[in-house]
Amino acid sequence: MAAGGEDSHFDEQAPLRNDLPDPPMILRVLAFTYAFLACASAQAQTPPGAPEPSRVFCGQNVSYRLADPATIPEQHRRFLGVWSDAAWDANTCAALIVDNVDPDGTASIIYAYGPLGSSIRIAGGVLHGTGIVREGELRFQNSDGTQFAFRPGIVDLIGHMTTPRGQSFEAVFKKTL
Repeated sequence: MAAGGEDSHFDEQAPLRNDLPDPPMILRVLAFTYAFLACASAQAQTPPGAPEPSRVFCGQNVSYRLADPATIPEQHRRFLGVWSDAAWDANTCAALIVDNVDPDGTASIIYAYGPLGSSIRIAGGVLHGTGIVREGELRFQNSDGTQFAFRPGIVDLIGHMTTPRGQSFEAVFKKTL
């Protein structure tokens, strides 16, 4: 007797049925699901909090995000990119990232500099700022008054740096991205 004075009686269970669809149907469902997920992930954009690409230039870790080239006016597009492997002199390396150029020529830049080798004792840094593209040349100035001018070469940027003391240097910046 069961609790409460009732008889407990269990009927014999009917044999289990196979409620699953036939294998070809399962394969179609799985294929559809895979195709849907693949399309959705291909169209997903990078979330706003996603890490930016970064790289070490002249001993400085630099994060950046380049604008879509299609959004840059044609006459300014040749400046967009990562330009590095440059040396102003035997001790100082430099890199320039032009991450955006507006239609009026205003360029968003990141300039990194530092020692050319590990045995050289030169301070390095990363400067974030703006420059201007006029008459085929990108120009900007840092806080100590050093002036920079970059013009496109065949595949590189030719950089000119003039210090507040009037010293002038030239370097070739290679497009690395």
